[in-house]
Amino acid sequence: MRHAPETAESLRAYVKLFRASRAVLARVEANLAELSLTLNQLGVLEAILHKGPLSHRELGRKVLTSAGNMTDVVDKLEQRGLVRRVRHTGDRRSVKVELTDEGTAMIEALFPIHATRIHAAMSGLNDAQLRQLGDLLRSLGVAAEEGREE
Repeated sequence: MRHAPETAESLRAYVKLFRASRAVLARVEANLAELSLTLNQLGVLEAILHKGPLSHRELGRKVLTSAGNMTDVVDKLEQRGLVRRVRHTGDRRSVKVELTDEGTAMIEALFPIHATRIHAAMSGLNDAQLRQLGDLLRSLGVAAEEGREE
């Protein structure tokens, strides 16, 4: 099957992006599995560590997951004693998720190790290439988001 040249380039780039992201994720997720954490669970812990207590909606946007999945992720973290849900005193409908002392200790110990492992997984590129890749991926993400509305 033949495609227009610009379509063929898009397909080749897509496959490369997909394969590279799978390879990096495989390395990172394997390390998290040792701690019985998923990437989404780590994302929730990290977001709350750096941003403070967040609502389910805010966490979903940070971690890029659906509201239904976010409820499941928070439930599992809460069962492990790593987070707790806190109702806003002025508006009982408003619920924030915050770290427990155990959750804070875990993510503060884990995140530097996780960041080092990400660095190792991405070590095929130098700093200038990583900056360029980041810029390109940001542009791609923005364009893809805008195209979703069409």
